[in-house]
Amino acid sequence: MFRLLLIIKLLLLSITTGWTRNIEISILEEGSRQAIPYANVLIVNHGKGSISNANGLVKMEVPSDSFVLRISALGYSTKEITYEKGNENIRDSVFLSIEFSELDEVVISGTLEERTIMKSPIPIEVYHIGFLRKNPSPSLFESLQNINGVRPQINCSVCNTGDIHINGMEGPYTMILIDGMPMVSGLGSIYGLSGIPSALIQRIEIVKGPASTLYGSEAVGGLINVITQSPLQAPRLVIESYASSWLEKNLDAGLSFKAGKQNSLLGINYFHYGNPVDNNGDGFTDLTLQHRISVFNKWNFARKNSKEFSLAARYVYEDRWGGQMNWSSDFRGGDSIYGESIYTGRFEFFGKYDIPLRKMESAIQFSFSDHRQNSAYGNNLFNASQDISFLQYRIIGNKGPHQFTSGAALRTTWYNDNTFLTQSETGADSLHLVNLPGIFLQDEIKINASNRVLVGSRIDHHPQHGWIYSPRLNYQWGKDEKQTLRAGIGNGFRVVNLFTEEHAAMTGSRSIIIPEKLLPEKSWNAQVNYRRNFFLTNWNGSMESTVFYTLFSNKIMPDYFSVPDAIVFSNLKGTAVSRGVGINSDWNFKNRLKISLGATFMDVFRIEDGEKKQQVLTEHFSGVFSISYSFLKWGINLDYSGSIYGPMDLPLQEHDFRAPQSPWYSIQNIKISKTIKGKWSVFAGVKNLLNFVPPAYSIMRPFDPFDQQVSDPVQNPFGYRFDTSYVYSSFQGIRTYFGMRYQL
Repeated sequence: MFRLLLIIKLLLLSITTGWTRNIEISILEEGSRQAIPYANVLIVNHGKGSISNANGLVKMEVPSDSFVLRISALGYSTKEITYEKGNENIRDSVFLSIEFSELDEVVISGTLEERTIMKSPIPIEVYHIGFLRKNPSPSLFESLQNINGVRPQINCSVCNTGDIHINGMEGPYTMILIDGMPMVSGLGSIYGLSGIPSALIQRIEIVKGPASTLYGSEAVGGLINVITQSPLQAPRLVIESYASSWLEKNLDAGLSFKAGKQNSLLGINYFHYGNPVDNNGDGFTDLTLQHRISVFNKWNFARKNSKEFSLAARYVYEDRWGGQMNWSSDFRGGDSIYGESIYTGRFEFFGKYDIPLRKMESAIQFSFSDHRQNSAYGNNLFNASQDISFLQYRIIGNKGPHQFTSGAALRTTWYNDNTFLTQSETGADSLHLVNLPGIFLQDEIKINASNRVLVGSRIDHHPQHGWIYSPRLNYQWGKDEKQTLRAGIGNGFRVVNLFTEEHAAMTGSRSIIIPEKLLPEKSWNAQVNYRRNFFLTNWNGSMESTVFYTLFSNKIMPDYFSVPDAIVFSNLKGTAVSRGVGINSDWNFKNRLKISLGATFMDVFRIEDGEKKQQVLTEHFSGVFSISYSFLKWGINLDYSGSIYGPMDLPLQEHDFRAPQSPWYSIQNIKISKTIKGKWSVFAGVKNLLNFVPPAYSIMRPFDPFDQQVSDPVQNPFGYRFDTSYVYSSFQGIRTYFGMRYQL
């Protein structure tokens, strides 16, 4: 610890200044001369920037030497202006033309290097905070429901735990990153997704398909990289609050400030829902009650040559419960009234330090997370702790047409709980320690202006499974910005974490059976992506299509059917396949109408003993849509968004009377917002406009949650057991909401 503090102090001593004049710029729309609020302003090669206010005005310090100013705003062309050396203050007006292309969007998830979407050989989808605000949600989990091919899946009807499916593959195959760090995994993935407030997010980058070559275990189905707000670009003060007709209350507050020459961002999120509702009459809460607070602080330290040094920390505490309507904390852990109560405390610390090398980019990234959980699922107590540390060094260099990215990473996991999974041979709790070191290397070859090839490989060593290899090969063709073709094949791997695999086993309704030692899963994925962009006078747009195919070996399968009151985990003796087609289209019109449509057709199945079986809780079709229109004259924005899902197979008990498949259903939302005097905005809307909820019988035998009468041959002739795993959507029906936002 002393050495770490000494290094930090030495780094702080290297901070330099040298800014002697100010600049004041009005950012306006070309033609109409209307102000463009919240435009990004960056001093190129200095790492310092700001954001225009609601009136399109920005003021900031600039160097006395010559510099280049880059101004960008969503929906407008990016402009760079060079200002010469001098000591006088600058006043200027900058006009941006309407251009709805997002081709120059900078991403980092595909190659660990900042580059535009069109120059990335890996297909990446980007969603900004503006997209998330079309349907305000208190957490990342709910915010992803309108992204094509991505489905937040609720896995428990009582405590509402969930995970994220990408192209039909379950949550354990999706890696969740925060600023490129694997922060949410293992134990933390169960409730960690609900603890990431949407106000913390600047943008979300999504890679569909294996990314194990760069990110290691868990990135088999894809990854979601949450890029947090930057202290350099965040508004000075933001306060947003809204409440729903279900009495949900959410408050977000953000403050950016300077301490000396350092920039800092402080964010606080508070969410509370304490109103038990039982609209379906099964005696259980339709929505888990939650009380959550999250505090986030991020620092950017000024350095020479725009090199980055950032530190961030976050703490989350949550108290949630669901169960029978007459449950209270007095019954926690008892067997008279059923409730699932979870106390969660989580601390995260992460950062990045760019190493000042002349001809190469080099950086150290590090993170640490501590997750504590105290749970009672009925009378089944589950207490667990998990610490994850991550250290990565990467270097990027160029030689001729080659661009090399290489690095080494070490991920260490400490885990303990009170179940048999961590007990030693003597029966006592035993801390599980796993070190997972890895090295990776990739070479991106620019054949010519239109063709690029990316070759990469990674080697990891697991103490139980030995050496694990993850190669990849990608090809990109793009003659100009109008179209691009990408093709790739890659290998992914995943080391199992049973608590993440099947949370239903911890609810008390089913036990876990592991008949054999589980081997790490491996997959091969191939995909072809084609994007066509259109640039016309009155509208711009794009169409994108992706064909994907993933073949699994050693796939770990949860068997719900062999033993009615248990889940049996074993490696699949046959093969498992996820294949399909995803289509996205975006249309942006000069009259401020925006339309986005997406659809995914997929077939996810396994073949065992010559028999094809569909994967449980996986739809064959899903679609999303979003329609937005701005009435500039009145300062009003209208957003209508939604998703639609086809039938999916559901987990059943023997002789189950419930439907074996879910119906077609759609979740639709509408929002109207108005800006008042630039700084204030009010918004209101309706969620789940069609009032869709699953059937009331989704929880099996809710009147006997402890299975006290399960053996009664008269009342229960088929031996049904209490079960909460028959769930595919939230029981929360239609509700209205109203909110206000202040931004300085």
